[in-house]
Amino acid sequence: MSPPSACTLAELAQRTGAALEGDGSVSVTRVGTLERAGPGDIAFLANPRYRAQLAGTRASAVIVAPADAPHTPLPKLVSSNPYATFAAVAQILMPAAPVVPGIHASAQVSDGARVAASASIGPYAVVEANVQVGARAQIGAHCFVGEGAVLGDDVMLRPRVTLYARTVLGARTLIHSGAVIGADGFGMAESDGRWIKIPQAGRVVVGVDCEIGANTTIDRGAIDDTVIEDDVKLDNQIQIGHNCVIGRHTAIAACVGIAGSVDIGANCRIGGAAMISGHLAIAAGTTISGGTVVFGDIRAPGTYTGTFPIMPYRDWQKAAAQVRQLAHLRHRVAALEQAWQAGAVADDGTDGMKGDSR
Repeated sequence: MSPPSACTLAELAQRTGAALEGDGSVSVTRVGTLERAGPGDIAFLANPRYRAQLAGTRASAVIVAPADAPHTPLPKLVSSNPYATFAAVAQILMPAAPVVPGIHASAQVSDGARVAASASIGPYAVVEANVQVGARAQIGAHCFVGEGAVLGDDVMLRPRVTLYARTVLGARTLIHSGAVIGADGFGMAESDGRWIKIPQAGRVVVGVDCEIGANTTIDRGAIDDTVIEDDVKLDNQIQIGHNCVIGRHTAIAACVGIAGSVDIGANCRIGGAAMISGHLAIAAGTTISGGTVVFGDIRAPGTYTGTFPIMPYRDWQKAAAQVRQLAHLRHRVAALEQAWQAGAVADDGTDGMKGDSR
């Protein structure tokens, strides 16, 4: 990342499309939180929980929604989406470091690889035969890029990324350290008490503008490809099984596990530590809360939650014990209903319950 660069508020308004209110000549160099920002910083208010901090912030300028603009005298950028405007401002103030073209002397690059002259390959990286590396792409130290892989323009691999053979990465995709893309899927057939490995012949194909977090793993397909569509954002330590399809503009938080052959639609949100069983379909526009376990298809978009609300441990023990009794209670209720119905049609002339003496 390049050193922070100073911008006036007027320049930021022009470049982000936000409305300027107040002194546009105010110069800022950093972004910060309302609570901790100081002179030279620009802070933002996107979550109403922090509205009380707006009055006391020491920032030189703020980014706010129209409804919050009257509540601060500071120079400001006014936006209907303050968080997105903050993201754009942060990119302006903290631009990515320019790519320094070249192949480090310690890197091993096959003669059969095609590497753009503007690309960068770092120390001890390995690039095998028939690999294509696009313009301004960056391959960090100790990365491995397997035979026939394709890296689009402006792809960035942080140090120690592993791309198995024939993996395809679209333009501007960023992959963080420790990620493994294209390893064998978990394909086994059982026979006579032993497991027989099924060769994994597919690829992993990642679209443009994707981001894949540290230590995330994506398995290649068994027959067809595993596909990560455009603008998908994957957090750290996610597991995606073979033959999955992750629809465009979907975001998945850390520690999610997705079994094989899951088809997740576009514009989905999946919270941290959610678990999704194999061979399921998740409708476009679905939100799955953190910690939720999904065992069946989700065919209609909406928010789905399967976690038990937090409570003190002893209360949880009592609640769990009661839940375990539900099946037994259900059978008892069914038996009582049957007895009541039998009494309701009795021939004793009562109004429905045997032994009724009224």
